[in-house]
Amino acid sequence: RSVMPQRTSRHGYLYLFACLLLWSGFMLMAHLGGKTPLTAYDLLALRLGTASVVLLCLPRPPLAAWRDARLWLLALIGCIGFCLLCYSAVRWVPAAHLALLVAGIQPFLMALLLLLLGQGWPQRAARPGYAVMALGLALLGWPLFAGQALPGQWLGDGMLLTAGVLWALYALLAKRWGYAPWLLTSFVTLASTLLYLPVYLLSLPKGLAATPWPMIVSQALFHGISPAIVAMLCYLRAVDLLGPSRVAALRALIPVLTGIAAVPLLDEPLTATLASALLCVSLGAWWVSRPVPASPQTRPLAACGQP
Repeated sequence: RSVMPQRTSRHGYLYLFACLLLWSGFMLMAHLGGKTPLTAYDLLALRLGTASVVLLCLPRPPLAAWRDARLWLLALIGCIGFCLLCYSAVRWVPAAHLALLVAGIQPFLMALLLLLLGQGWPQRAARPGYAVMALGLALLGWPLFAGQALPGQWLGDGMLLTAGVLWALYALLAKRWGYAPWLLTSFVTLASTLLYLPVYLLSLPKGLAATPWPMIVSQALFHGISPAIVAMLCYLRAVDLLGPSRVAALRALIPVLTGIAAVPLLDEPLTATLASALLCVSLGAWWVSRPVPASPQTRPLAACGQP
C-alpha cells in the first residue's frame, strides 16, 4: 500500500524539479539573449511566434473566451507587459536579479497588493517570512545607495520590480476571476500574438539581421516551448501530485538555483551581498509558502512561461 504513494511523490518531485530547471533556464536564456544584438522586441516576437505555432496544434480556447475582455486584459498584463519589461531589463542587471525580483519576491508583492486592496495584513505566522524577504530586498538595493551598482542597474531593477508587480496583479486577477490554468496559458499566448506581432513587424526596432541564426533558433525554441508550455504542464502535474502548498514552498529555490548557475554559465559574479539577498528572499518565500494551516496560500499561476 505504501509503494504507490511513494512512487506518486517521487514522480511529483521529478515534475517539480523539471519545472524549476525550466523556469531558471528562462532567466538564464533571457540574459544570454540580452547579450546579443536581439532586442527585447525580438525576443518577445520569437517567443510568441514559436509558442503560438505549437499551441495551434493543441486544444484551443473556446469561442466564448475570445469575447471575454478580462482575458485580453490579462494578456496585456501577464504576457506583453511582463515579458517586455523582463527582456529589456536583462541588459542592465545580472540574471540573479531577474530571479530574485520576479520569481523570488512574488509572495511579498502579492501580500502587498492584497494589503493595498483592503484584504488586511498577512497572518501572524507568515510575517517573519515577509520580514526576511524585505531584508533580502534591502541587501539587493544596497549597492545602489553605496555607489557600487553597475551602470544602469537602477533602471534594470526598476523594470524587474515593475514586472514583478504586473505578474502579481495578473495572478491575483486570474485567481479572482477563476480561469483554468491551461485556458490562461493558451489564450494569453495566442491573444498576445495577435496583439503584438503586427505592431512588432510594422514599427518596432529589430536586431535579427545582426544575430547569428543558431542564436535566433535557440532563443525561439527555448522561450517558445520550454517555459511557456512544457514548464506549465510540469507545474500542473506537480501540483496534482504534491499539492499547491508544497509546490509553492519549493519554488523558493528558483533565485538560489539561478544565481548559482549564472556563475559558471554566464560568468556572473556572486558577491557576498547578492548571495545574502538570494538566501534571504528564498528563505522568506519558503517560510510564507510552507504547507501549514496558518500560512496564506497564494498559488502562482503560470502563463507565458513565468515563475
